[in-house]
Amino acid sequence: MSAAAARHDRLDALRALALLWMTAYHFAFDLNHFGHIRQNFYADPVWTAQRTAIVSLFLLCAGAGQALAVQAGQRWPRFARRWAQVAGCALLVSLGSWWIFPKSWISFGVLHGMALMLLLTRALLVRGALRGAWPWLGGALLIAAAPLAGAWLREAAPPALAQALDGRWLNWLGIVTRKPVTEDYVPLLPWLGVLWLGVGAAQWAPLRAWLARPASAAARRLAPLGRWSLSYYMLHQPLLIGLLLAWAALRGG
Repeated sequence: MSAAAARHDRLDALRALALLWMTAYHFAFDLNHFGHIRQNFYADPVWTAQRTAIVSLFLLCAGAGQALAVQAGQRWPRFARRWAQVAGCALLVSLGSWWIFPKSWISFGVLHGMALMLLLTRALLVRGALRGAWPWLGGALLIAAAPLAGAWLREAAPPALAQALDGRWLNWLGIVTRKPVTEDYVPLLPWLGVLWLGVGAAQWAPLRAWLARPASAAARRLAPLGRWSLSYYMLHQPLLIGLLLAWAALRGG
């Protein structure tokens, strides 16, 4: 196996682990939604911490993958095709969530965030602006800026500005006084910072060496799932919900 193939197998395996963890999380969420269990997914640290960890792993992998793609000479047309798929799926998520959760539909969730973050990151990588220490410093600053910006908005900003930034048209920036009422929310602050940490990690020599080593048998088995992450992401919830509805119908019958 070539070094490049081994490298991508390891990264894709990490992405696959995030997908499997996400599936378990969403299955529990769906059980709660249909009343089979009682959990507070919006406030209980057991669930909020898992959600943060899952999104972080996805974005770290996305940042690393984008850095590796640029290093390998990926051209804009290929990136654009993939970006269009992510953006199109984000639109479908918004439409589907509006149908299922009309009062808390997703206007800027993980796919929306990834579409914008990848576009910004790609442009900076091509220009050479995210090399060396810059992705680490930029990522840390963006992560630290999120709570500081929120505190400033609550305590010192003009009310009209706070109201505008809390609205759906601008809350994607992440400069908000409170989390919006939505089923998924992945704004630029702090999440672009997490993605940039993934960029920095992919350029770090020890991690590059680890990625270049041949993948284990377990990682090679997981890797195909990671390579089809977008398709899996779009299909797993309809399938889980369909199975639960079918189970409920059989029990009722």
